[in-house]
Amino acid sequence: MKKDGPGPAIDTSVSHVARIWNYWLGGKDNYPVDREVGDQILGMLPDVARLARASRLFLNRVVWHLAAEAGVRQFIDIGTGLPTVDNTHEVAQRAAPESRIVYVDHDPLVLEHAKMLLTSTPEGMTTYVHADLRDPARILEAAAETLDFSRPIALTLMGVLEFVPDDDEAYAIVGRLLDALPSGSYLAMFDGTNVIHGETSDRIVEVWNASGNAQLVLRTPEQIERFFDGLEIQEPGVVPVTHWRPDAPGGEPEAVDAFGAVGRKP
Repeated sequence: MKKDGPGPAIDTSVSHVARIWNYWLGGKDNYPVDREVGDQILGMLPDVARLARASRLFLNRVVWHLAAEAGVRQFIDIGTGLPTVDNTHEVAQRAAPESRIVYVDHDPLVLEHAKMLLTSTPEGMTTYVHADLRDPARILEAAAETLDFSRPIALTLMGVLEFVPDDDEAYAIVGRLLDALPSGSYLAMFDGTNVIHGETSDRIVEVWNASGNAQLVLRTPEQIERFFDGLEIQEPGVVPVTHWRPDAPGGEPEAVDAFGAVGRKP
């Protein structure tokens, strides 16, 4: 694995999204301040823990589909979060060992764990870039050191665009990233909504935004669909992540307040 430069020191006095998410997933890479905010939100809506797990499984299904069925061999995973089980490179390289993955995150704790936990098959490559989503030029420049931009690339943005509250800025970031990708590339993403839990989800956003974390905004499924303008949205469209090609038998799983989709660049 190759990593990109040292990051700033870890601040354990302020909660952080990657560490709270890790707590909800049952991980150990979090601090008391993260668990405090995480527990406060769980007290309002216990379903958040299920949403976290469902979102992770959505990522796994999407990456498997792209690598095993769509033939994609290159991935840019922005907003990586803390390494857990079945990270993007593990799923992609299980389907195609030659897959190359560029992880991008700006949390220094993610950087520290990336050095230890993100590995690769001999045939493929896994790199880590310490950068912010709001700097697409930096991300693309660094990714080009590992990926071939003349061949299809899958861009994954899992629960990260909701931390860009300004709609115009969020759409512009995605547009800049997609413009650099060749035909046959894919965008896969999900973001939080208030479709399922309504006012409770809105109150959680208020708690989150008052906790010192990066400001969060919920978007409607229609707003999420706008990120796919100009792309061919794959079936079943923009849906709750639990409804995107679920593996579980016995009918459609219960919906969660995270909607996602996969789109192909013509």
